[in-house]
Amino acid sequence: MDNLGTIGSSEEQVELMDVATSFCRDKSPVEKVRALMEDVRGYDPGVWQEIAELGWLAIAIPEEYEGVGLSLAEVVPIMEQMGRHMLAGPFMATTLTAQALVAGGNEAQKSTWLPKVAGGAIATLALTEKEGDWNLDNVTAQATASGDGYALSGTKQFVTYAQDAELVIASVILDGVVRLALIERSVIADRALRREAIIDETKRSYELTLDEISIGADALMDADTSKAALAHIDLAANLLQSAEMCGGTQAVIDYTLDYLQTRKQFGKVIGEYQALKHPITDAYISYEKARSHMFSAAHSFANQGRGEVATRMAKAAADKAYSHAADRAIQFHGGFGFTHDCDAQLYRRNAIWNASQFGDAAWQRSKLANLLF
Repeated sequence: MDNLGTIGSSEEQVELMDVATSFCRDKSPVEKVRALMEDVRGYDPGVWQEIAELGWLAIAIPEEYEGVGLSLAEVVPIMEQMGRHMLAGPFMATTLTAQALVAGGNEAQKSTWLPKVAGGAIATLALTEKEGDWNLDNVTAQATASGDGYALSGTKQFVTYAQDAELVIASVILDGVVRLALIERSVIADRALRREAIIDETKRSYELTLDEISIGADALMDADTSKAALAHIDLAANLLQSAEMCGGTQAVIDYTLDYLQTRKQFGKVIGEYQALKHPITDAYISYEKARSHMFSAAHSFANQGRGEVATRMAKAAADKAYSHAADRAIQFHGGFGFTHDCDAQLYRRNAIWNASQFGDAAWQRSKLANLLF
């Protein structure tokens, strides 16, 4: 089940898949995944440094900013293997923040921050609010003119890995228009961050209070570029989440198959029973469909119109496949499946988390309806 789909797969993707497969497998065995769930940071700084040295953070950053100059399509196989092995860390958050800068930052902002991110600086996004939804324009946090800069107010939620981030990009309203604000970690007091209890314990998420934070006038993105950046973030996030979810789907199916082929009941391996054989086959078919959608989305991501359709189809398919496969894994493990010690629980929780961020399958289908009909 390791062959790379042929839909839009480039030579770079194949090479990155090979490296990412062995790296994530070696650096993130399930025992380490569970140990990091109890760690304050939630990830291994040493592994993060290795990721930076491999150049993975620089892949989709333009060469003039010390990046590799490739696209998000080349990030997809890495994200898939991270999802497969639940490799914890701020890779997705940092990659998406870099994409916000690429799409919406001015020359000074990009020149300052993109080389740092390419070199391993952690960055994250603060776009979600308590009363908000998956529409990234639905913002209540404010930026108010104050002296030579702006005073911020409001509260953001699901700011992943904010404790260790050198840069946070938050959405705020200024004069009735959504703008993206670059906030350096040095101006965020520790008391402004509160760790959130989220369903996926392999990740770290924080609530960020903006009320005591001030930024310079040069720390705001322009109104037009902020809008473009939010649209790009939305699709980029859904593409990378699709990859993570496909990797998780493959892993939970493999985990379940191993159990079905070794567990015996009434003198037979339980995988021989049709009541278990057929559902796991259906789960595998859904996984293959979702993975094809995911690579199709990666291939057409930069194409206006078509890229959005393919990306939303990929996220909807990945959400459905992952949730179904993880549910069956829990069910097939019987009473053990409903305990925290069963690894199927980790995948189900990860599926729920990814569905909760940037739109679940139903949300994606509603967006698709407007795009296709």
